[in-house]
Amino acid sequence: MPEAEARDMLLAAYMAEVEHRGRTFVCDEPTLANIAHLARFMTSDGPKFGVMFCGLCGNGKTTLLHALQTVINIEADRKGGGRDIPRLLAVDAKQVVARAKDANSFRELKDSSMMAIEDMGRDAAEVLEYGNVLNPVIDLIEHRYNCQLFTAITTNLTGEQVRVKYGNRIADRFNEMIEVIVFKNESYRR
Repeated sequence: MPEAEARDMLLAAYMAEVEHRGRTFVCDEPTLANIAHLARFMTSDGPKFGVMFCGLCGNGKTTLLHALQTVINIEADRKGGGRDIPRLLAVDAKQVVARAKDANSFRELKDSSMMAIEDMGRDAAEVLEYGNVLNPVIDLIEHRYNCQLFTAITTNLTGEQVRVKYGNRIADRFNEMIEVIVFKNESYRR
């Protein structure tokens, strides 16, 4: 779709998400800039196959992720015509850790053609499961990197904090696979 259409759809979905949460939409420059950045990324032919929304708490990252999910899923339904068109699956980082304890459930996450990790950084970097050390988010990201599967992420972590928590290997892969959108505005939660 053209960039302008993607931007308009994201803005409408963003506004609907804000209203769904019982809040009043604030049409400010940072929000419009973040939506425009995402629309450009979605409609470009660049080599990156993921997007990360970074910033402080309460500044619209999750709202934009839900807007992206709505747009992708509406387009999947519209273009589906009985075919199985990929939809965006959004999972909290703590759910990633919980699902890693079940091989089938974790494989479903790893192989989902489009998925989002919400609040990356809230998860435990390492988990013990019957004496085995698991690194669920790291394992998930490495698999998705190797298979070049679309991955969206929201996080309150800075780039350096991502490097410290998940290691140089993941941070380096993010440099190749992830378009970063930094949310610079203050919290909307007042």
